[in-house]
Amino acid sequence: MTQQRLTFSSIIAAATAVVVLGLPGMASAAYEHPANNEKGIIVHQEHFKSEKTRQQVIAETKAAMQQGRLSYGESNYPMPVPNVGPGKTRQQVINEMLNESPAERDARQRLYYPG
Repeated sequence: MTQQRLTFSSIIAAATAVVVLGLPGMASAAYEHPANNEKGIIVHQEHFKSEKTRQQVIAETKAAMQQGRLSYGESNYPMPVPNVGPGKTRQQVINEMLNESPAERDARQRLYYPG
C-alpha cells in the first residue's frame, strides 16, 4: 500500500477553494438569514446598508457600458424612456385607420398578419 503526501500546492489550492466558495455567503450574511422555507433563506432588506446613492450606481453603470467593461447580461440596464408628451386619443387612432390609403393598410396588415 502506498501513501501519498499532500503537496504544498494542493494545500494552497484547497484553501483558496474554501475561501472563494465561502465569500459569497459571508458577503450576504448581513441581510440574508437562514429560514425553514423552500428558498432556505429570508431576506431582510432593512439590514442592507449601501454606501452609494442610486444616482452614483446609475452613473457607474452607464460609464461601464460606454467603456465596454460589462459582460453579457450585465449591460441590459433599462435606459429611461424619453418623455414625448401625451399620446393620441382613441378617436384620433380610429380616424387615422379610417383615412389610411390602401397601400398603408396593406403594409400594416402584412406587418401584423404574416403569411
